[in-house]
This record gives sequence, C-alpha cells and structure tokens, in this order.
Amino acid sequence: MTGEDLPFINSCLNGAATVLLCAGVALVKAKRITAHRACMMSAFVISCLFLVLYLYHKYAVMKGVHTPWPGPPEWRTAYLIMLFSHIALAMVVPILALISISRGLKMQVELHRKISRWTFPIWLYVSVTGVLIYVLLYRTWPPVSAGY
Repeated sequence: MTGEDLPFINSCLNGAATVLLCAGVALVKAKRITAHRACMMSAFVISCLFLVLYLYHKYAVMKGVHTPWPGPPEWRTAYLIMLFSHIALAMVVPILALISISRGLKMQVELHRKISRWTFPIWLYVSVTGVLIYVLLYRTWPPVSAGY
C-alpha cells in the first residue's frame, strides 16, 4: 500500500460504512436487534479506521499539501458546498455515534431512537459525500499531480 492508494481505500471504507448503516436501519425495522447492533458497530469501527487512515494521509503522506479543485470552474461552488458541509457534519458524527451506541448498548430504546433520528441521516450524508468527493477529485477530474 502506498500513499497514493489511501484515497481509494478511504472511499471504499466510506462506501462500506454506507452499506452497513443502511443494512442496520433495515435490520432494526425488521426487529433483528442483534444483527442491527453488529452492523452499526461494524460501521463505527470502519468509520474509525477511515479517520485514522485519512489523518495519516493528510499529515504524513500529503504533509499538509492542499488538493486544489481540478474540475471545471462552474462546478467549484457546488463542490465546495458539499465539501464544507461534509467536513462540518463529519466533526459531529463521532459524538452522535458514541451517544447512539451508548444508549443502544444500555437498551435505552427511546433515548437511542431520539438521537439516532439525527445520527443516521448525518452519518449517512457524511459517508456518501465522502465517496462523491473521492470520485470528483480522483476519478472524474484527477489532479495532474497529487503532490506526493
């Protein structure tokens, strides 16, 4: 694995978290609580692994180098709105996820439902936009040089 592989790996982790989150919601609606718990805990572990690898990529591989928008100028504003909303909400996900997990493990069902109504859509948005950002930056309009 090289530093150049990390954006793809991180995108795959975001994609896996997306699938697990959706499966977890379907499972809880089917009243399959043990399977729901396994999906949600797996999504959390995968999201934590993503965070570790993302930070490693930004600070050790990229050494703080900014990846400029490589696409057409008319897409830049939409991309930046998605990027900034992704970043802002990504900072909230770990807190919401830990509260949701804690309440779920303690079987505080009503409290768990209340917080999870917020946690799920925010976490899902962050996971999906993480994949979209990767696709736009590295596949649709790949930079001439990734700065490695």
